[in-house]
Amino acid sequence: MKEVIKLDTVDQYNRLFGLETLHPLVSVVNLSEATRFPTHFTMNYGVYALFLKNVKCGDIRYGRQIYDYQEGTVTSFAPGQVVEVDMPQGVRPNAHGLLFHPDLIKGTSLGQDIKHYSFFSYASAEALHLSEEEKSIFTDCLEKIRMELQHPIDKHSKRLISRNIELLLDYCMRFYERQFITRSESNKSVLVKFEALLDDYFQSDKPQTDGLPSVKYFADKVFLSPNYFGDLIKKETGKSAQEYIQTRMIDIAKEMIAGTEKTVSQIAYELGFQYSQHFNRIFKKNTGYTPGEYRKQQI
Repeated sequence: MKEVIKLDTVDQYNRLFGLETLHPLVSVVNLSEATRFPTHFTMNYGVYALFLKNVKCGDIRYGRQIYDYQEGTVTSFAPGQVVEVDMPQGVRPNAHGLLFHPDLIKGTSLGQDIKHYSFFSYASAEALHLSEEEKSIFTDCLEKIRMELQHPIDKHSKRLISRNIELLLDYCMRFYERQFITRSESNKSVLVKFEALLDDYFQSDKPQTDGLPSVKYFADKVFLSPNYFGDLIKKETGKSAQEYIQTRMIDIAKEMIAGTEKTVSQIAYELGFQYSQHFNRIFKKNTGYTPGEYRKQQI
């Protein structure tokens, strides 16, 4: 049975690989300098982490999937995620990375915005693949953070470190957007499948048994994490996945209001609403009319 390591501090990670800790809350790591090489372990992250892998050297499993993790790939982990690592005997890890504790960014702009970096919750098949130029930018950002860690701590240290981390994360967001574009054809196939699944959902009895569909429901159907799925749909359509679902639901509601004699309460129930008042509010918010007012206009 593999050892489960609860990684609550940056220093725990550094000690695991025999690396020096310069700051208790943040570390830039170069695994080619590691003096210890654990081969099989499961890590329960209590810190944020990003790694740029330079060569193929073992497998990382997140959930049931092996990370899409080859040379020039960035993987990211957030507190609460559990990752299983298998490293072949005799293979030295070769990756550059950053670890930082949530306490580091408390009271900073990054602390307020950290949830916006949705790639921390992407699944294993959704790793970020960098071009040579992007790898240079990534490593340059790490080097700036490393230089700041080597500088004597003063009143500017926390802000400069957090801003440089924020810069790195912003670049990763840009790189992911580029990846969404370069994978546009496969993204469009996901969108087509999403639309078909939406129609199937509302044509079945699922709204009555399961209620309104969630983004997670459709993400699971196309084998993506909710965050990655949501970002993909936003990139392809300009709408969030939730907005897209709601737009389709309103279209179906209009058809039912104009084309049937069902009561508003019946329509709300068939669409998955527990309360017709909730349906009325959402319908008016999207159309400017109550369901009753809309029906009168169609006569």
